[in-house]
Amino acid sequence: MPIKGKLIGFFLGLWLLNIPGALLGLWIGHIFDKGRYIQQAAGFGRWRAPGKEEQALFLHTVFAVMGHIAKASGRVTEKNIQIATMFMDRMSLQGDVRRDAQDSFRQGKEAQFDLDGSLGLFRRACRGRPDLLRVFLDMQFQAAFANGQLHDAQRQCLLEVAELLGFSRWEMEQFLRMAEAGFNFSQQSHRQSSYSGQSYTPPPSRDRLKDAYAILGVTESATDTEVKKAYRKQMSQHHPDKLAAKGLPPEMMNMAKEKAQEIQQAWELIKEQRGIR
Repeated sequence: MPIKGKLIGFFLGLWLLNIPGALLGLWIGHIFDKGRYIQQAAGFGRWRAPGKEEQALFLHTVFAVMGHIAKASGRVTEKNIQIATMFMDRMSLQGDVRRDAQDSFRQGKEAQFDLDGSLGLFRRACRGRPDLLRVFLDMQFQAAFANGQLHDAQRQCLLEVAELLGFSRWEMEQFLRMAEAGFNFSQQSHRQSSYSGQSYTPPPSRDRLKDAYAILGVTESATDTEVKKAYRKQMSQHHPDKLAAKGLPPEMMNMAKEKAQEIQQAWELIKEQRGIR
């Protein structure tokens, strides 16, 4: 257990109040050291960088819960498996790591999968890192929407996952809107890119602009100042370097970069339409 707090408390108390102060400082320092020790042992806590076991837990939970949500609609389809495989490709998972992810997906779709226990363990490991929980939830929404249709049972399952991670119903609904907008926005971006090199590029559709606002978490009625603030907040929460420092597994960095690019593209579109400098 750390002793730095005890030493500082002891000598500071001794200097201020002699022996009684030293004893009081020692006790306060012990409380400080104990709290620090607990956070150090908690997983993704703020006092130390996460290790390989904790990052492996992140990957396992991502794919296990992905399998569980896929199963919520009744059965896991070939499309669900293709989506999970696509995520593994985007993360460049190879060898044993990829096989572990496949095993995790299969475990998640089993009837006896313990969602509460798995997310409880994961949430404790992410203590002090809400950004990691947001990234995790965003990946689950992306996987659900990639199927092209969100079943009511899957939506309810996503709500349960969000609640178990400590998010409110309002936050979950916002995540849902942002994930759907992100899916639509990326689809439209692919269509826009098909005009690359041609003499005519169609202007952004009303729906695409609306999706851009939703990606930033605001509406079209927001002021320029509110839009700028929302953009900065989203970039801060999804910045790849910040997420890496907080414990995001290196395998997920490509997806973090893609998310940051999506936010940047949404901001650039809104900025152009509003004439923001």
